[in-house]
Amino acid sequence: MWQLLAATCWVFLLGPLYGCDKKRSITNPEANMNISQIISYWGYPCEEYDVVTKDGYILGTYRIPHGRGCPRKTGPQPIVYLQHGVIASASNWICNLPNNSLAFLLADMGYDVWLGNSRGNTWSRKHLKLSPKSPEYWAFSMDEMAKYDLPATIDFILKKTGQQRLYYVGHSQGTTIAFIAFSTNPELAKRIKIFFALAPVVTVKYTQNPMKKLTNLSRQGVKVLFGDKMFYPHTFFDQFLATKVCSRKLFHRICSNFLFSLSGFDANNLNMSRLDVYLAQSPAGTSVQNMLHWAQVVNSGRLQAFDWGNPEQNMMHFHQLTPPLYNVTQMEVPTAVWSGGQDILADPKDVENLLPQIANLIYNKVIPHYNHVDFYLGQDAYQEIYQDLIRLMEEHFQN
Repeated sequence: MWQLLAATCWVFLLGPLYGCDKKRSITNPEANMNISQIISYWGYPCEEYDVVTKDGYILGTYRIPHGRGCPRKTGPQPIVYLQHGVIASASNWICNLPNNSLAFLLADMGYDVWLGNSRGNTWSRKHLKLSPKSPEYWAFSMDEMAKYDLPATIDFILKKTGQQRLYYVGHSQGTTIAFIAFSTNPELAKRIKIFFALAPVVTVKYTQNPMKKLTNLSRQGVKVLFGDKMFYPHTFFDQFLATKVCSRKLFHRICSNFLFSLSGFDANNLNMSRLDVYLAQSPAGTSVQNMLHWAQVVNSGRLQAFDWGNPEQNMMHFHQLTPPLYNVTQMEVPTAVWSGGQDILADPKDVENLLPQIANLIYNKVIPHYNHVDFYLGQDAYQEIYQDLIRLMEEHFQN
C-alpha cells in the first residue's frame, strides 16, 4: 500500500512532466463506467435485472441477449450463465477488449449470456428489509450463495427465457458455490447442461494465497481487524488510483503488484494498458463472515458449512451440532475443468485431489503457465480455454 501512496504523490509532483494532466489523460473510458455502461459502450445490447432470493437479498444480474450488430433471433438461443470468484463481480467477464472477454465472445457466437453477482458485492448490496449498515445483512458466506443466490438466479433466467436448462461457467468461488449447490440440490443440478469450472476451488489445503494468514488469527482477532460487516470493498481511493495513477505506464508495475497481490499475475499475459479498468472494478467486496468461512476451509482441509461457533447456533442452522460436510461426489452434472500450474489460490495439489471426486468429468486441462486471474484476463485465454469451452457447448447443444 505504501508504494501506491508514494505513486500517488509522484503523480501530483511529476504529472505535468509526464503529460499526466487532464488534457492528455490516457485513462480508458470504461474505468469510469458501471457494468451496463461497459456492455453498451462496446455496442452490445444490455438488460439489467434485480433477482430476489428467498432470504431477501437483491442481486444485480445482467444479460447480453445477442452479439454486437446481430438482430435478436426469434427462436431460443442457448443460455450461458457466468459466475465470478471471491471479492469480485460480473465485470470480470467484460473488462478486457471484446475479442478477449468471454461474455462478449459468447454473445457474438450466438449465445444468450447472463452475468451474476454474489450477495454483498458492489452490484448486489441491497435487501428487502436489512440495511447494509447492519451486521445482520453481512451474516452470510458461500453457504448462502449456494443455497439461495444460485437457485434464485438460475430460476429467474430460465423463467425469463422459457428454457429448461443452461450452461454454467464459474471461476474460483464461482466453482465452489456450484459444487455445493449442484451436490446438495438435485433439482437445480438437472437444469445445468455442463458445468465449466475455471480454477476450481473446493479445498484450499495447499493454497499460498496471502489471505492464508487469516488462519493464524482467532475469529475474534479477525473481527477486531476487519469488523463484522464488509470485507475489502471498492473505495473512492481505489477509484482514484485506477483513473489517476494506474492508467499511467510509469506505475503499471506497482499497480499490477497491488491489484493481483492476492492471486498473482503474469505480466507477459496481461494487457497492461487496461490496468485502470481492472482496478476500477476490483475489489468488489464480500462479507467478513465469508472470509472466516474460507479460513475455516483452509484450517480443516475440507469443504464444510460455516461453523457458527457454538453447538446451539449450528443446531439452529443445520439441525446438527457440527456443520455438515459437502460431498462433491454426489454431483452428477457433466463437468469440464481448467486449472493453472502457477495458481497460488487454486493450488495444483488441491485440484489434483478434487478431480477424482467429480463423478462426471468430461474434460480436464492443466495450463502450466496460468495463475488465478489468467482464466478471465489472460491474453491467450481464447486459445487456452475459450475455444474448447465453446466447442464443448456446441457438441452438447442438443443434449
